[in-house]
Amino acid sequence: MNREVVIGVDIGTTSTKAVVFGEHGHVLSSHAVDYPIVQPYPSWAEQDPDVIFSAVVESVSVTIAKANVTSKQVKAIGFSAAMHSLIALDASGHPLTRCIIWADNRSVEQAERLLNEMDGLDIYKRTGTPIHPMSPLPKLLWFKESMPELFDKADKFVSIKEYVLYRLYGQYVVDYSIASATGLFCLDTLDWDAEVLRLLGISKAQLSNLVPTTHIMREMKKEWAERMALAPDVPVVVGASDGVLANIGVGAVLSGEAAITIGTSGAVRTISSVQKTDEKGRTFCYALTPDHWVVGGPTNNGGILLRWLRDEFGGQEREVAKKLGVDPYDLLTKYAERVPAGAEGLLFLPFLSGERAPYWNANARGTFFGISLHHKREHFIRAVMEGVCMSVLSVVLAIRDVTGPLSEIRVSGGFAKSAFWRQMLADMMGKELLVPETHEASALGAASLALYALGEIPSLDTVKSWIRISSHHIPNEANTFIYSELFGMYVRLYERLKDEFDSIASFQQKYS
Repeated sequence: MNREVVIGVDIGTTSTKAVVFGEHGHVLSSHAVDYPIVQPYPSWAEQDPDVIFSAVVESVSVTIAKANVTSKQVKAIGFSAAMHSLIALDASGHPLTRCIIWADNRSVEQAERLLNEMDGLDIYKRTGTPIHPMSPLPKLLWFKESMPELFDKADKFVSIKEYVLYRLYGQYVVDYSIASATGLFCLDTLDWDAEVLRLLGISKAQLSNLVPTTHIMREMKKEWAERMALAPDVPVVVGASDGVLANIGVGAVLSGEAAITIGTSGAVRTISSVQKTDEKGRTFCYALTPDHWVVGGPTNNGGILLRWLRDEFGGQEREVAKKLGVDPYDLLTKYAERVPAGAEGLLFLPFLSGERAPYWNANARGTFFGISLHHKREHFIRAVMEGVCMSVLSVVLAIRDVTGPLSEIRVSGGFAKSAFWRQMLADMMGKELLVPETHEASALGAASLALYALGEIPSLDTVKSWIRISSHHIPNEANTFIYSELFGMYVRLYERLKDEFDSIASFQQKYS
């Protein structure tokens, strides 16, 4: 059989996954390689770039073998990667640092100064990247101030995808999408922002060459092509970031269509035909193609909060689940289902890891409000799930202010496995939710963008017809009314506690 395939490679935070797709996005095989996050100091989060490069090579070679296809059958490869990573390289292309990832918060002080003393809001409006420790801009300022010798020694500053492509091709290139998540890239000119580079004291020569997300690379180094069972001249499309590609992968590709993903953390993204930033700096604006800009916001706190509940307070559920042979998360959800919407007056601010959109406050902290003697374990579980949904709603409302009403909302991620949690979100938002039958959304987005770059599909809209909707959720109006009242309290409570969050964060840093 001489079928042609396309491969999507998704370089994620905890693993790299390669997926072989056949016609209409049909998954033929996939393989993931995990790697650890290194935290040498509190608030640091790093990874070994060479371990990740090896994971890319292994995942591609294994998934090709699983699919039982030859190098001649591989039509193209598309790349997806997590945003905001930063690696300093020497003049020989060797890493001087580990890969500092989005979860690294060492540059909190620099982010605050950028925002309050260095025209941070203007920088955001030019670059589309909110001022926050997640992004490379404050990380670079941290290096300049805290490790000046290393900063001066660095020949290049790159992301993990740039490093992988450099190893494969010996060229430094970065797509507009990854660049637009650095805080160093001007959306209007599609070039590095001269004012930001002056502020940092770095030159364009220390950054990669900018290319469109549809840029095609060929003539891979023979060593790596052989290791991955690929032809050296296979078209490799540089691709984009995992977030914007996930929108393609779930079929949210037209203006006004939104994708909500809740995994460990969460994100809401919608497509706009023109770039749009927020006067209040609440949302990001990242590049995809000249006609597709992705406006949205990430939240720090998604399924990780249920894991926290399970690990720290769910010993009983873990034991019962083990005996019954079921998932302990299913038991936690069954507890929550016993409680009506609103958790009988128990409200949770879900900021156990600080918060990104729409507040961009690394000092925000988790808060249970309204605790009474009648509240039991199940109330706390439901309040946590509702708190995650409220954080998502706060991002949706910020996006609506920037782009206008959302016409369609598609949901995916680990939370989408729970019909109860999906219905809760539909009730919270007061809008119908569609649940696509997703198969590796970011990898499919990368593969689809590769096909588009080669002219194999006429537009990214084509992918929408490949996505089957597995279920719909219509909001319960009574619950929507309850949540509307509770959400008002949620917003007011955050505003009133904002200064106290700074105080408790300072206390924790002092005494932890």
